[in-house]
Amino acid sequence: MSKYDFIAFDLDGTLTDPESGLVEGFIYAFKKMGVKNYGDRASLRRFIGPSLYEVWQDEFGFTKETVVDAIEKFREYYNIYGWWDNVVYDGIVEMLEGLKKAGKKIFLATSKPENTAKKIISLFELDKYFDFLGGASADTRDHKWQVLEYAMAEVGADPKRTVLVGDRVYDAEGAKRCGIDSVGVRWGHGTMEEIDSSEFTYTVSTPEELLELLK
Repeated sequence: MSKYDFIAFDLDGTLTDPESGLVEGFIYAFKKMGVKNYGDRASLRRFIGPSLYEVWQDEFGFTKETVVDAIEKFREYYNIYGWWDNVVYDGIVEMLEGLKKAGKKIFLATSKPENTAKKIISLFELDKYFDFLGGASADTRDHKWQVLEYAMAEVGADPKRTVLVGDRVYDAEGAKRCGIDSVGVRWGHGTMEEIDSSEFTYTVSTPEELLELLK
């Protein structure tokens, strides 16, 4: 039995692969905003996982006002067509079942808006495995560490017995800021170089390996 009683999960790139719906939404927003040099479809995977408010300001020079407008344009597409254009990674259901049988308290801590995250978890009937579903709020929870801090408080997680599972450097940074361990997964949207250079406590290559590590 692992030392972790509380297991937090990222969503995009960790439990599900949202690439198709998200990338279409990104392209829709960029065209609406007149952004021309945003790269090809493959390169847009870099925006899956982090806070769009932060990365789009940094990359495209949006002001705080125009980045809000850009994200609203993205949501015009994503909230209707994109959110369900998504698939659960192979082995995820079995991994969650195994952790639940082991008595773990499982919760979500995603930078995706909370209402959208709840719809996705419900769509794939993953609700039964989770004790709490925590997501971003534009007003109070934008960065990963803020979402994680909020979700941990909701489930009463002991930092010494809590671990975050994610696929991007932002997950490792958020976990470190909240004083908890982290697991980087290699099947998501972070490159091998990103996973290896991030300060994850552990890394795994398959959901089966993750279950063995955490159960």
